[in-house]
Amino acid sequence: MRFTITHPIITHPCDPELVSGAGVIAVARAAEAAGFHGFGFTDHPAPTQRWLDAGGHDSLDPFVAMGFAAAHTTTLRLIPNVVVLPYRNPFVVAKSGATLDLMSGGRFTLAVGAGYLRAEFDALGVDFEERTLLVEESLDVIRAIWTGDDITVEGRHFTARGITAHPRPATQPHPPIWIGGNTGKARQRVVTRGDGWAPFAAPANLARTARTAPLDSLSALTAGIEDLKRRCESIDRDWSTIDISFTNLQGGHPGSPNFNADAYLEGVQRLADAGVTWVQVVLPGRSLTHTLDAIEEFREAVQPSP
Repeated sequence: MRFTITHPIITHPCDPELVSGAGVIAVARAAEAAGFHGFGFTDHPAPTQRWLDAGGHDSLDPFVAMGFAAAHTTTLRLIPNVVVLPYRNPFVVAKSGATLDLMSGGRFTLAVGAGYLRAEFDALGVDFEERTLLVEESLDVIRAIWTGDDITVEGRHFTARGITAHPRPATQPHPPIWIGGNTGKARQRVVTRGDGWAPFAAPANLARTARTAPLDSLSALTAGIEDLKRRCESIDRDWSTIDISFTNLQGGHPGSPNFNADAYLEGVQRLADAGVTWVQVVLPGRSLTHTLDAIEEFREAVQPSP
């Protein structure tokens, strides 16, 4: 089992220390020293004030922040949570990802989602209703650019001829691609276009807001994994080569008063038995000090191995 964290910018306004260069370095280095395997950032380039007032959060640009963290670490894998792929031209994503993978020595995983904030799509000039098609077409473009030369694309949203984008990523044939989302359609994208499935814990009310399927128990996750297996078998793909990332729903979270290490470890084992390969560890974001204390608590209680 591997453990990853998302830099805990979870409020608006956020703690200024957490979004400073020194704060990012401190959290990344502490996570690496504690034995965590992954580190990333969320993606909200143009959130509305209404969303922020309703419980949303501030954010840093994930590619810039991951590049900064990569320069101050040596083993952490850079895993955004997640890049909202329709927000960006896929040729630009391919270039950003290849650069990050090359500069970090092959430590980048492209984790993507379709997005759900209509107003953010509007601000960026992206058709909200086309978001799922944009994800699929963009993934095809990114993979082609990462693995080939003189690429021609004749798609619904993107057209290009004779494109060769070097230098290539350090990882061959390309960095892993994880696909977020809780639905069967998301799992089908994993089977046909991805290397990992990254669903997120979502009770019914959050699922409605995020425009995805509810996923709030181990039994629901297990059902999704079984569905993923069946979809792999239908095209003779080995499902065990696919990473699965999810949050541990048992034992609370480090840094919270109700954190129970024994229960947490039991939950980790149950996730492993279900087929999960990466655990998304939730950290507090009230302050940089609280975050660092939580990382140390996790190191002492759970001790993930490098």
